[in-house]
Amino acid sequence: MQAPSDSAATSPGLPPYPEGWYFVASRQALARTGLIAKRWMGIEIVAWADDQGRPCVAESYCPHLGAYLGPDGGGRVCEGRLVCPFHGFEFDTTGQCVRTPYAAAPRSAALRVFETREIAGMVFAWWGLEGRVPQWHLPAETPEQDGWCEIEIRTLRFPGHPQETTENAVDLAHLRYVHGYDGVGQADPIEVDGAALLSRFSFQSDRRIGPLRYASLDVTALTSVHGLGYSFVEFLERNLGLDGRLWILSTPVDGDQIDLSIVSQLREMTLPRGLAWPLNALPRAPRTSLLNRFLNYIQHRDVLQDVAIWSRKRYRARPRLCRSDGEIMRYRSYCSQFYPAKESAPAVSDDRSGDMQAAAG
Repeated sequence: MQAPSDSAATSPGLPPYPEGWYFVASRQALARTGLIAKRWMGIEIVAWADDQGRPCVAESYCPHLGAYLGPDGGGRVCEGRLVCPFHGFEFDTTGQCVRTPYAAAPRSAALRVFETREIAGMVFAWWGLEGRVPQWHLPAETPEQDGWCEIEIRTLRFPGHPQETTENAVDLAHLRYVHGYDGVGQADPIEVDGAALLSRFSFQSDRRIGPLRYASLDVTALTSVHGLGYSFVEFLERNLGLDGRLWILSTPVDGDQIDLSIVSQLREMTLPRGLAWPLNALPRAPRTSLLNRFLNYIQHRDVLQDVAIWSRKRYRARPRLCRSDGEIMRYRSYCSQFYPAKESAPAVSDDRSGDMQAAAG
C-alpha cells in the first residue's frame, strides 16, 4: 500500500519518540517464548522474566564485547537470567551481570534497562528523553480481572505517529464520517489532569455479523489517555449487554513505522441478549472468550479504515478547523508535555511510504 509523495509539503513533522510508557509484550508471550527481541523506540531491546515473574526490558547488546542478546543471535534465559551467547555472561532482571563462567562478574558490566509496569497481563516500559526517569506513571490500580476473560491482542504495523493515532480519542467527527456511527455525542468536555486525559462519549451503530444479519449497537464509553502510548476505553453496550474494555496501544518502532496493538477484554456474561442469545448454549467462560475475539475482529476492521488515512496523512500544526471538530487543539496542548526538548528532537519524515504489515502481538 504505497503512500503518495508530495515534495512541496511544508508542514512540520513531529518528534518521533514522545516521552511516555509504551507496550513491549504480553505476559503470555513472555511465558511462551522465554525471550523476546524487537525494535522499540528506535533501538533494539530484549524482554524476559525471572523465576519470580519479574519482567525486564533492556537494550539487546552485551556490555562486555557487544554481542547481540536476542534469541536469533543465540541469547537465552537460564534460571531467570539472560545469558550472552558470546562468553556466557549472565544478567539478572536489574540488568546487572551476576555471573560469568570463568571469573567473578565485573561490577561495571550492566545492561541499560527500562523501568517497567505490568497492567492486565501487558508489560509496558518507560521511554524518557536522553534517559530521563519516569516523569509520571500509568494508573496505579490495575483493572479488576475476576469475572473477565483473557485479553485478546491484534497488532498492526504501518507508517504513523502515536500523537496522530491517539487524537482519535477526541476526534468524534471521524466516528460519523469514517466509521458510519450515528448519534455520536460528547457527554462532557474532556478533562486533563497532568499526563491523564479523559473523554466521555456515546454512539449508535448497525454492524453486520453475518451475510444477512445486523446488530444494532448502543454504546457509552470512557476513554482514559495516559501519554501517547496508552489509551484505555471502558464501554457498555446496552442492546447485547456487553461490558467491555479496549486498550489502544501505539508504539513507535523506528521513527517512521509504529505498532498499533488493539487489546480487548469482556466481562463474563450471565445471559447474552439480542443476537448473542444462541451463545447461551456454551459455558460462560468460553462464550465470553468467543465474543471477545469477535469484538477484537470488529475493532480491528474499524482500525484498518483509520490506518488507510493515518499512513498517508501529514501532520498539520495549524489545522483549519470547523465547529464540529471538538477539542482537537486542547488535545494538542495536552500532548506538548511529552516533548520536553522538542526543538532538539529529530523530526518524522513528511514523506512516509511503506506497506502496512501485520506484526507479532
